[in-house]
Amino acid sequence: MNARRVLAVARRIAEGFRRDHRSLGLLFAAPLLVTALLGWVIRDSAAGSLHVVVAGAPGVFVDALRDAAANADLEIDITIDTAADEAAARDAVKAGDADVALLASIQSGGPIELTIATDGTDPAADAARIGALQGLAARAAASLGPGLPGASPLEITRETIYLSPDANQLDVLAPVFLGIFAYFFVFILTGISFLRERIGGTLERLLATPVTRAEIVLGYSLGFGFFATLQVLVLTLFVFGRLVVPEIGPLPSFTIGLDVQTVGSPFLAFVVALLLAIGAVNLGIFLSTFARTELQILQFIPVVIVPQALLGGVFWPVERLPDVLQAVARVLPVTYAVDALREVMLKGADLASDAVRLDVVVLAGVALLFVVLASATIKREVA
Repeated sequence: MNARRVLAVARRIAEGFRRDHRSLGLLFAAPLLVTALLGWVIRDSAAGSLHVVVAGAPGVFVDALRDAAANADLEIDITIDTAADEAAARDAVKAGDADVALLASIQSGGPIELTIATDGTDPAADAARIGALQGLAARAAASLGPGLPGASPLEITRETIYLSPDANQLDVLAPVFLGIFAYFFVFILTGISFLRERIGGTLERLLATPVTRAEIVLGYSLGFGFFATLQVLVLTLFVFGRLVVPEIGPLPSFTIGLDVQTVGSPFLAFVVALLLAIGAVNLGIFLSTFARTELQILQFIPVVIVPQALLGGVFWPVERLPDVLQAVARVLPVTYAVDALREVMLKGADLASDAVRLDVVVLAGVALLFVVLASATIKREVA
């Protein structure tokens, strides 16, 4: 092995980065940006709150529950209200006006029977809420003692509005998989492919013809969009499907697909993911006009894709983000796609839902916006 040849190769790489100022800048700026953003989200996110509606419990128990919440050393802000009946309490949770419904059945001489009802779309958050509420209910019952008929024992059961109480994190994260993965891979596919069209001179030859720039962008969008549709279709089938491959010779039997159960329309979920992917197609076309190499396309990932994953409701609810980051999240397409997919897949919503209609309109508008931006950018570059 010749050390001089090894050093010559290393020097060539270093010289390449030194001449590529954009890559050199992103080499340091992108990790700092992502790390700073992550630190901001974790450090300054709201601790969260717990809104409980109680039905079927006597006023003395509700007051004791409020006293227990006021004196508890918890990091979340707990609000306790009452509902007219159990149906009204469940409706409050279903409408998003409350986080938990506490349904009580208290009879003289019998136990305190409590049912904790959540929407069931976030098992991890529900576990923390239920744990906190169980502790408050136990302290409330103990503080009343003989003053409350049937003050002990305390029997607590769990109920969910949408998903099964046995739902796991995969059921909850499936909408995220479908949205963010489609967005990420379609963006990479389009950005690199369109860059090759520019580098190879195909785009310049098209601009020399009577074809307008808007027609070029729409044509590329349709072409890349076809493959984006296939990609989203395959991903959707994998998320919802389950194919059992029998044992073949020495190979054991195995399963292909996640077999995620959706309470809504798989087709509507596919449409939402496709709209997000079409937006990624046009975003890839737009951003690729600022790149000179495939490496620079990849460098857009920590600047464009990662912040959307951090702020778009993928890991944390948008409502818990700092106020400034909430405003940023409201203009990100991933935010609306994740919200729509969760509404459809976890809550069974359809186009009759105002939230789903808003999300679909925004995603369609974003796709159209990047068509306009890409057309304008190509014009400026050629000029």
